[in-house]
Amino acid sequence: MSPEGKALRADAARNRARLLDAATAQFAERGVETSLDDVAKAAGVGIGTLYRHFPTREDLVLAVYGAQIDALDARSRELATSEDPGEALREWMRGFVDFYAVKQGMVTLLRTMMDGSRSEHFAQTRETLRLAAERMLAPAIEAGVIREDVAAPELLRALGGICLTSDPRSTPPSSTLALVDLVYDGLRYGAPVAATRS
Repeated sequence: MSPEGKALRADAARNRARLLDAATAQFAERGVETSLDDVAKAAGVGIGTLYRHFPTREDLVLAVYGAQIDALDARSRELATSEDPGEALREWMRGFVDFYAVKQGMVTLLRTMMDGSRSEHFAQTRETLRLAAERMLAPAIEAGVIREDVAAPELLRALGGICLTSDPRSTPPSSTLALVDLVYDGLRYGAPVAATRS
């Protein structure tokens, strides 16, 4: 491979990353009002560059959604080895709020795609998210810092419910995080370690 070829590939990778970052911010802030022109302009590239990486609006939405899922999954792997599994779980739950702020901005588009030919893709991402939640819950349960009767789907529904009732454009992040902390405190109620200390 020539140096020129490597430089072109590096430039393309940088452009793609810039487009994903720009789209993530735009969807979180403006939701379905976001246009592809908005994204290209925010990324500092031409619309042709955007189309080379993401031929359709749906391709861009899927890429942003997938990147958010991957980030939550990667963070769960990092935090799963923490010496404080309870605090690690709490931190992951708080990070979920950022993911949902982006998802909420794309929710109309995502719902349309979930019912179409991309449904299998969403089944895979839901499974990735469930496994990430289980990865965070298991060490905390084993350490006795949260109750034993909580399952990953229940935790995800609770976090999703909080986020759905919080508009990222009008609700202060501190209010949403306070509700996340309230759910975390509920997970600790009746935990073996907490019961021993009381």
